[in-house]
Amino acid sequence: MTRDVLAIVPARGGSKGIPRKNILLMAGKPLLQWTIDAARAAHCVDRVIVSTDDEEIAEVARRLGAEVPFMRPADLALDGTAGIDPILHALEQLGVDAGWTCVLQPTSPLRTANDIDGARAFVEQRDADAALAVTAVRQHAAWHKHSDGEGWLVTPQQPPAVRQALPHVWCPNGALYLVKTAVLRRERTLLPRKTVAWDMPASRSIDVDVPDDLVIVEALLGVRNGN
Repeated sequence: MTRDVLAIVPARGGSKGIPRKNILLMAGKPLLQWTIDAARAAHCVDRVIVSTDDEEIAEVARRLGAEVPFMRPADLALDGTAGIDPILHALEQLGVDAGWTCVLQPTSPLRTANDIDGARAFVEQRDADAALAVTAVRQHAAWHKHSDGEGWLVTPQQPPAVRQALPHVWCPNGALYLVKTAVLRRERTLLPRKTVAWDMPASRSIDVDVPDDLVIVEALLGVRNGN
């Protein structure tokens, strides 16, 4: 497989839900390491870049074998910063044009090198401009209920009685965004029109966002390591 993918790992220092989560130890490794290791092991990845505003995260990333050739400006590491902005900043700073750019969030430690390589092969097969990692929803929206404001349940329309009759629905899992670099630069989006869904199982799709996620993910990583 051609090594034509630039992997960018956005890892800012601020985190409200779980303070310092990007370097929190998970199954014996910093959370960030699971993503760096997967990217370095992927056959299609040529470079692994960490974009961070935090010196400690930068030091950890370099120790783990990733490049940190620049520091992210503080105004691109705020809670309200659009996800695309640090990626475009990284491409501007690097001044290189890899064939593909792959954004790998460190909060998705269950994603593997095979997921990255598989997505790269899939976009080639489908002649797509991008791939978005997704997982099938467990509770279909057609079965969701809402309240009328007084506690009574309301169902907008009668859903099919069996799951198999429902249209297939995915939810983005945040694990992987793969985009042709030229398209990303031109359209300034991680989701251009010709985007395919890269389907991942729920067991590799958990995004570490709240403390309860830490317990589940650490258990799954422990199983993967044979602990």
